[in-house]
Amino acid sequence: MKFSPRLLLHSLTSLLFALPLLCAPFVTQAQNLPGDAGLNGQNPPRQKLADLQQAAEQFLKQQTSGMPGQITISVDPVDSRLILAACLEPQAFMPNGARLWGKTTVGLKCVAPSPWTIYVRANVQVMADYFVTATPLAQGQTIGPNDVTRLKGDLSTLPTGVITEESQAVGRVAAMSLRAGTPLRMDAIRNQRVVQQGQPVRVVSIGAGFQISTEARALTNATEGQLAQAKTSAGQVVSGIAKPGGILEINY
Repeated sequence: MKFSPRLLLHSLTSLLFALPLLCAPFVTQAQNLPGDAGLNGQNPPRQKLADLQQAAEQFLKQQTSGMPGQITISVDPVDSRLILAACLEPQAFMPNGARLWGKTTVGLKCVAPSPWTIYVRANVQVMADYFVTATPLAQGQTIGPNDVTRLKGDLSTLPTGVITEESQAVGRVAAMSLRAGTPLRMDAIRNQRVVQQGQPVRVVSIGAGFQISTEARALTNATEGQLAQAKTSAGQVVSGIAKPGGILEINY
């Protein structure tokens, strides 16, 4: 079958007119892709990332308000590549395992209208006084005022539980041997024993409208506030709270 030039020209012209109609549905779909302008020509509202950085900083200020010393907080900017739906009330939180000072992480989450969760890095510096051993301490040695000295530094770089008040150390006992210049920690000291195993103690029973005292002998060691056991002259074993002066107090 032969095509005449006039018939071929007519076919090409019809095809050119039909192309816009064939492509029209695909253009419409591309205009409505998520994140692009909708039918009304407006983009959906997006979360301001700078507001999230400020929310994380304010959260850390609230959480560290009771800490000693001077607090300096810096929060890394939120990744500018993030595209988040606008949130009515972004909530900041500490992820499991994160600590409040030093290099840390803060979580930010949205519940409505579109849920999302992100994490930002932060650094919390705590400049405050702390105490170190001025002289070597032997295990079991009672700590005196001349055995400690005050320094100032960033607590976030020191061991957890470092002592920040002199009264926390003086009068207590070293739980282990410590070299001079060692930062004092709460787990490195203990209260002095106020009850020694085998010593005579006085058991004081206190109740509503009465107080009874009896002599006994301690069966266990105890520091102030700890529970200790003693055996009375009648052979009865009792338990009470250890008090200074070799007293076991029982409250009814």
